[in-house]
Amino acid sequence: MFEAISSSLENIFAKFRGKGRLTESNIKDGLHEVRLALLEADVNYKVVKKFIQHVTDRAVGEEVIRSITPGQQIIKIVHDELVNLMGEADTTIPFQDNEPTVIMLVGLQGSGKTTTAGKLAKTILTKGRKPLLVAADVQRPAAIEQLKVLGKQLDVPVYYEYNSQPVKICQYAVKYAKENMNDVVIFDTAGRLHIDEELMSELKEIKEKLQPHQTFFVCDAMTGQDAVTSAKEFDTQLGFDGVILTKLDGDTRGGAALSIRAVTGRPIKFVGIGEKLDRLEEFHPDRMASRILGMGDVVSLVERAQQAIDIEEAQKLGRKIQDDTLNLDDFLTQLQQIKKMGPLKEVLGMIPGMGNRADGLNVDEKQLQKVEAIIRSMTLEERSNPDIFNGSRKQRIANGSGTTTQDVNQLLKQFKSMRKLMKQLKGNEKGLKKMGLLSGNLPFGKGMIR
Repeated sequence: MFEAISSSLENIFAKFRGKGRLTESNIKDGLHEVRLALLEADVNYKVVKKFIQHVTDRAVGEEVIRSITPGQQIIKIVHDELVNLMGEADTTIPFQDNEPTVIMLVGLQGSGKTTTAGKLAKTILTKGRKPLLVAADVQRPAAIEQLKVLGKQLDVPVYYEYNSQPVKICQYAVKYAKENMNDVVIFDTAGRLHIDEELMSELKEIKEKLQPHQTFFVCDAMTGQDAVTSAKEFDTQLGFDGVILTKLDGDTRGGAALSIRAVTGRPIKFVGIGEKLDRLEEFHPDRMASRILGMGDVVSLVERAQQAIDIEEAQKLGRKIQDDTLNLDDFLTQLQQIKKMGPLKEVLGMIPGMGNRADGLNVDEKQLQKVEAIIRSMTLEERSNPDIFNGSRKQRIANGSGTTTQDVNQLLKQFKSMRKLMKQLKGNEKGLKKMGLLSGNLPFGKGMIR
């Protein structure tokens, strides 16, 4: 995510930190490079001009020139201005008390509205609500079928009608929701390859007659300034309450994320960072600014860990570490919890100090699958007692998991090394706590990252 702009800014700030003393002249030279990096990242040029002016006004003052660590002070100023650029966090959905909360998704074709509708329904389910998905896109072939598949995966009802008008579908859907105790209704509306009068007329009619409580503009982050231009046009003609950026995990530049709030005045509510239905995150400008500057994102990392790691299992693991009874079943459990946190490279990028270094690592996700296959090919006795392995057992496991005996040996070596280290930490409460965090999030050795 944002690898290109992050790498450029990191190189620029390294030059600042390398100077013993900063002057107004070399500050302006450095900010000229920041300006070019932002333009190359496809950030709106008016936004860049205003951003650089704000940073310059602060950077050339006594705040930086007389600072003990002027290089770090400039990074802080840029961080603060990036946060201001993306606006305050606004991830609220004002749910209604006495009627279904109606949410309307709009955007161009291909922006990911239908998938986002499913992701949003998944998020709303976690808040204890009962959403209803509505297939209001009668233009795109298979749009209804796609939404039905998503609804089945989530166990969420989908309202649809064939050979009907979008406005009538939405009206009957709200009535259906009231009759069936669904307290949130999500309209998946039609899109076009470009903005046209017919599309806007259809959306305006739905909005006028249904009066949705929230309208979200869904756009593909990877399209950069095209997304910003479309957002501005939709807001001018239709109006919306917030933005959902999709495919942010594939966006190396960041132009849309950094421009859209400044151009439209509308907050980014959520971001899609993967294909799975649980890969919709609330957008927090301060956390995103930290990621862009390679400073990590501890808060999001902890939140993911809290969602992925079972507290009861973690406590059980802690007791096993203290009793020196950790086995390969526990190893497998921890591995599965890591996978729930998302792609490994993405998780590593949230760790302070890693930043863009995570992109330079050869993170082999397939290696995790290989470890899981090896452990699953073991008997319960073998998982509980790794000391009983011999040549024939290892060969049988290698054959069953589609790996080699060298792979099996490597896993057993890593496991024994980890268990030995934990044994050495036994009795050291501070060390155990630290190792508990590591074993809860990264239960593997050098074979995973080369």
